[in-house]
Amino acid sequence: MAAPAASGCYVGAVRRQLRDGFGRYIYPNSFFKYEGEWKDGKKHGHGKFLMKDGSYYEGELVNGEIEGNGVRYWASSGNEYCGQFSQGEVHGYGVMKYFDGTLYEGEFNYGARAGHGALTDKQGQMYRGSFHNHMKHGEGEIFYKNGDHYQGDWVVDRQQGHGVMKYADGSLYEGQWRNGLFNGQGSIIHCSGMVYDGMWINGRPASEATKLVLLGEPIQELVQGSPFTIEVQLQNNEGEVMEAENGRLLQIWAGVKHIQLSPNYSTTSLELPEDTEEPLIETPYGYSAISYPLWEYVPDLDTIAPTESEIMKISDIEGNSSNLDFVTATGSAHCSLNEEEDFAPVVVIQRAERGYAAFRSIELAPPPHRYRPFMILDELEKKASKKSSSKSLSEKGTESQEKITESRSDVSIKIDGKPNESQTGTELPAIRLGEYVIMVKDTTSPPFLGRTLPPAFKLLKVVPQKPSKKGVRKESHKVLSK
Repeated sequence: MAAPAASGCYVGAVRRQLRDGFGRYIYPNSFFKYEGEWKDGKKHGHGKFLMKDGSYYEGELVNGEIEGNGVRYWASSGNEYCGQFSQGEVHGYGVMKYFDGTLYEGEFNYGARAGHGALTDKQGQMYRGSFHNHMKHGEGEIFYKNGDHYQGDWVVDRQQGHGVMKYADGSLYEGQWRNGLFNGQGSIIHCSGMVYDGMWINGRPASEATKLVLLGEPIQELVQGSPFTIEVQLQNNEGEVMEAENGRLLQIWAGVKHIQLSPNYSTTSLELPEDTEEPLIETPYGYSAISYPLWEYVPDLDTIAPTESEIMKISDIEGNSSNLDFVTATGSAHCSLNEEEDFAPVVVIQRAERGYAAFRSIELAPPPHRYRPFMILDELEKKASKKSSSKSLSEKGTESQEKITESRSDVSIKIDGKPNESQTGTELPAIRLGEYVIMVKDTTSPPFLGRTLPPAFKLLKVVPQKPSKKGVRKESHKVLSK
């Protein structure tokens, strides 16, 4: 039956002139409508509020208030909630589906996310932990879409306090956070193998390495055929050694000056090979350099058990074979003294420890077969010699010129350190005298915190050996550096 009302229109069950049982009520503002259970004149039990814009609530009511479990839909936002209510507000445990695809399941406090819950945003990132006033606050963990995972403390939606971040690339940070960045004491194990343990400010080390410094004199003199050591420090802008850093990957490289011939330059006496695709290195000495091979010096091979990759084979030197296989520090190569084979570049590396690294017992390897920079030098020397010979011939005659040429030839052999024609096929060519460039560069990959340190350079000046009193030179062996 229908019952009049001072405000609105009711159609439904009535008991003792009060709405009681199932009924429909249209509010004076016709935007709202209720249909459901009544008791003693109040909405009580299971019911449904309908609004003209499509919004609704369906669920439990107690004494006229939305109280208990129900479903609420907001047409204006497209959000939908299923869970507990109190005094008409979202309160208690429930699930909120947001229109943009975000999903929250957990506790609410009168409309706001509060307590423990799990929030999955529209990007697929999922946070599980404590909330306060809609924001991540307290202890919790987040799984990022890219595979990163953070677990620790939060303050107003940002990492703050102590936390651990495991990155998808394998990097791991544990320490203090503030405003979502590394701040305070913390340690990172980078995916490149580098470790930094120290203070952080706004996501970066409080004091970090900015340069590589090669210790010793800028020009290091080296006796022909001797090993040498290059020591490296990682320093900041103030020159302090970065002892908080460990594991930065450093590579040593050797090179010689690159001589660029003009297009009109004629090489009549020697057909030079085509230019390789090997990149040139810009140096601080006013010229570019091209790589030159290195190897490690081992005084006594008989006392060392080399691995398979370190084997240096000298096959039947006393017989017919003169092929010598070896591996260089800048290249794995088969250096055949009678065959035309080239070096295949590789690298020699060291990991810095407490801001320091040392490349020990490194030696310049014999030049590769038909090594272009030396061939160009030889060609230039030959042309200069011919020009000088022509001038001397006109002044002193053919006989005196032959003596000068023979004398110059002897000097050239001594200065250039080239093997005499009488050398056997198994003898390694001597290291050429002169100037070499040594470079140490940061090859940490991927770069630590997105920054690669600039390379450091030193000049190596190879000088002749002093005559031995006994006239006997002890032979040495070269194997691959580990």
